Amino acid sequence: MAHLSPEEQLEELKRGVVDLHVEEDLLKRLKEGRPLKIKAGFDPTRPDLHLGHTVLMNKMRQFQELGHQVIFVVGDFTAMIGDPSGRSATRPVATREEILEGAKTYAEQAFKVLDPEKTKVVYNSEWLGELKFDDVIRLAGRYTLARMMERDDFSKRWAEHASISIHELLYPLVQAYDSVALECDVELGGTDQLFNLMVGREIMGRFDQRPQIVMTTPILEGLSAREEDGKIVGDKMSKSLDNYVGVAEPPETQLGKLMSISDGVMWRYYELLSAEPKTEIAKRKAACADGSMNPKKAKMALAKEIVARYHGQPEADEAERKWEAQFSRGEVPEDMPKVTLEVEGDSMGVAQLLAAANLVPSTSEGRRRIKGGAVQIDGEKVTDIQATLGKGGPYVVRAGKRAYAEVTLT
Repeated sequence: MAHLSPEEQLEELKRGVVDLHVEEDLLKRLKEGRPLKIKAGFDPTRPDLHLGHTVLMNKMRQFQELGHQVIFVVGDFTAMIGDPSGRSATRPVATREEILEGAKTYAEQAFKVLDPEKTKVVYNSEWLGELKFDDVIRLAGRYTLARMMERDDFSKRWAEHASISIHELLYPLVQAYDSVALECDVELGGTDQLFNLMVGREIMGRFDQRPQIVMTTPILEGLSAREEDGKIVGDKMSKSLDNYVGVAEPPETQLGKLMSISDGVMWRYYELLSAEPKTEIAKRKAACADGSMNPKKAKMALAKEIVARYHGQPEADEAERKWEAQFSRGEVPEDMPKVTLEVEGDSMGVAQLLAAANLVPSTSEGRRRIKGGAVQIDGEKVTDIQATLGKGGPYVVRAGKRAYAEVTLT
C-alpha cells in the first residue's frame, strides 16, 4: 500500500477510526513524503494480549504497510502509576514483578500482528526514569487542575466524593511526556484514551513541538456481550472479567471461545477483527439475514480466520475438526483433563465433584448447572442436585459446552 497517494492513504487510515484530530494536519504530513512516527503505548499490567488489544494493533500494522515507522511503547514506568481511564475508583498498582513479566510477553505477542522488521520497541522507563523531581514539577506546571477535572471519570468521582489519588492526575501528563520524548507525529489509542491523547497534543505544544495527531479505535466488547435493539451491550473485553480471547491461547481454545459469541455480536467482531473486504463481509451478513447461509458457518469462517492469523491455517483446520466432533456430533474432546479425587466415605456429591475438578468455580454453581440440565456423567444427564457418584471411574463428566473432565474417585 506504500504506493498510494496521500489522499488514498488517508482514506485507508480512516477506516474503523472513531476520533481523528485533526484530519487536515494528517493529510498535510502525509504529503510531506516522509515516514511518519506512529506511537501506541501498552501498560503491561497483565502478561497476555487479547483480541481487544489487536484492534489498535491492526491500525498500527496498516501504518507499517503504508511505509511509516511504528513505535511500540511498553509502559513499564506508567504501569507503576496505573491508568485511571474508565475507573470509578483508584485502581490497584501492579507490582514490579508483574510489570516485568507482562513487559516480557507483550512485545513478543505484539509481533503476531506487527511486522517486527518495521517496529521499534521502547520502554518508557528509559526516559521517565531519568526525570528528577523538579522535572516532574515543571511538567505538572504545564497543565491545569481545571482542565484535568474535565475528564469524565475524574469529574464523576469528584461529584460522588470518591477518592482521586494525586498520582492518578499525573498519569495523563506522564503519558504525554512519552510523545514529547519520541517526537511523535501520530498517537493511537482506544476511545477510552482520548483524553490522555489530547493532553499529549497540548503538552507537545508547550514544549514547542508540533502537536501530535490523535486517532482512536473502537473498544471491542467481550464474549458475553449481546445485541439489544440494534446496539451491542456488554463490558469491554478484559482478562479480569474473563470474557476475552488471548492472542497466545491454544487454537482450540480461541476457536471455541469465538464460536460462543452471539450471532449479533459476530458482526461487530467481523467489523473490528476481520481482514476481509467490507464488501465480502456485507455479502455474508446479507446471506445470513435472508437464510441462504447458516450464521454458524459465518461464525466459523471468522473464528478460523483469527486462529489462522495467530497459529497458521493447518492449526485452524484441526481446531475446526475438533470443535465439530465435540459440538456438532456430540463426541467428547480428545484432550480433556484427567482428574483424580480422594473421597471421604464411599461417594461424592456431583455438585462438589464439579467444583473439585475445576469444572465450575463453586459447589453452588455446580448445583445451578445441574438444575439447568448442563451436567452429564458418561453421557447421562444429571438432574438431582443431591446426586452422588461412587468410587471408581474414570467417569466422563460434562458441566457445560466446553467444561469436560475425565474423573476418577478414589
